[in-house]
Amino acid sequence: MRTRTYQTHYAELVTLTPHRSTWGWALTGIAAVACMPLLLGSHGLNILSTIFVMAIGILGLNLLTGVAGQISLGHAGFLLIGAYAQAILTTDYHLPAWLAMFLSGTVAALASLVVGVPSLRLKGLYLAITTLAFTFIVRHLVLFAEDFTHGSEGMAVEPLKLFGYAIKSDMPFFYVALVMLLVFVLLTLNIMRTRIGRAWLAVRDHDIAARAMGISLMHYKLLAFMVSAFYTGVAGSLVALQTRFINVDTFSILISIEALAMVIVGGMGRIHGALLGTALILVLPELLNFGFSLAGDRFTTLMADRIYEIKGLMYGVVILLFLRLEPEGLAGIWRKIKRFWVHWPLSQ
Repeated sequence: MRTRTYQTHYAELVTLTPHRSTWGWALTGIAAVACMPLLLGSHGLNILSTIFVMAIGILGLNLLTGVAGQISLGHAGFLLIGAYAQAILTTDYHLPAWLAMFLSGTVAALASLVVGVPSLRLKGLYLAITTLAFTFIVRHLVLFAEDFTHGSEGMAVEPLKLFGYAIKSDMPFFYVALVMLLVFVLLTLNIMRTRIGRAWLAVRDHDIAARAMGISLMHYKLLAFMVSAFYTGVAGSLVALQTRFINVDTFSILISIEALAMVIVGGMGRIHGALLGTALILVLPELLNFGFSLAGDRFTTLMADRIYEIKGLMYGVVILLFLRLEPEGLAGIWRKIKRFWVHWPLSQ
């Protein structure tokens, strides 16, 4: 009871946050992030907007892999489906961009059944390979379906319009991405404290015991894939709205590796870990570029010519370091820091 972790009522177990101070710190952080356009230029705002957009998809992947225990390398495929659905619905069918955004998530969720159904009999590496194959299939379908997707030429995307105002510049899109991220964070927090979230945790920890307790593995595994794909599809539609032009090459297999790295580095199953992992992985190339620029022109040229090889090497090194030194990721580091200050000066 002294540690404020002892609950006596069911309502305390499902509360959104056990401490009122959490809301104060959260609002302070949101206000600080909302003031970033006053300090950053166009490039900085673009990076932050990319972090917000990708964080939505990583929240979905974290629900699937970190919470439900289903390994997936199909993140790039669902992003591609969401982006192309946004482009087709707004350009060819002239639907409002905000409506097409959620319909894109729905299309991705329905497409996830192609992977979700085999997942009922597959686990571990076999499931990962299946989802990876799904990404290859989606990429080739987009290339072959030229009547709908324009093949390898790519598609232009209509801008998002709110209250008659077209969002084309970096600052308005920054706030749109921030609001969408906050909505999906609240949605994820509420999912985790419901029966669905607890069932996913049971399936992850021991599926046989979960089935013995009456949890339908088929129902909750398919639901995990659909919810994750919906998140990722919405993120893909936001990517399309941000870049205003999409192409198959934009959604390479490396994106799936990046997404898995974000979940591992942030902390499996942790919502704030997904946000921290996304920020770290997306900021690392900028830090490397800055470090190489200080080292001289030779390293700057190397960074420009071998960007994909260096990024792949960087992701591998980061994943190995976190798995070896801090398996719980940035969320685990954050928890240890809080524990140190709570017990200070008796911390060990």
